[in-house]
Amino acid sequence: MNAETVTAICAVVIAVASLVVSVYQTHAMRQHNRHSVRPVLQLHRGWPTGGRAGIRLINSGLGPAVIVDSTLTVDDEVIGVWDAPSIDRVRDRLSVHPSAVTFNRGEVIATDYEQYLLSVASYDPQSHAEVEDLINRRLTLKIHYESLYGGENYTAVLRPIR
Repeated sequence: MNAETVTAICAVVIAVASLVVSVYQTHAMRQHNRHSVRPVLQLHRGWPTGGRAGIRLINSGLGPAVIVDSTLTVDDEVIGVWDAPSIDRVRDRLSVHPSAVTFNRGEVIATDYEQYLLSVASYDPQSHAEVEDLINRRLTLKIHYESLYGGENYTAVLRPIR
């Protein structure tokens, strides 16, 4: 084996190694970019006496969330998506009419978003017991969402307290 052959083999090995490192680095950079805009939707219940109380949606992630779908279930009966007609069907069953904020498929929930989805303005445990029972023990809400990149199929779920 002469010097030219050894040089050529070394050049090919270095080129292949550089290609492998470049592909790995590109993959790692794409992963980093996806994580840098990952939304994290959370659903919380809150019952502060005298304050706004109910179901709160928070985006505590690093990027906006794109709503893909949602499912509202009450007493194991699927009511529909989280939209005005479905919420009105639920609220019509109550003696107290709680406030509601809805969203549609494709809607973007901004980073640092925090909003009550179903709530009463000035919570009183006795006069709002029916709403509290609905939210704590009878209602299930599932929100399917993704980042701006799409395709992740994230889910936020509020289940009844058993």
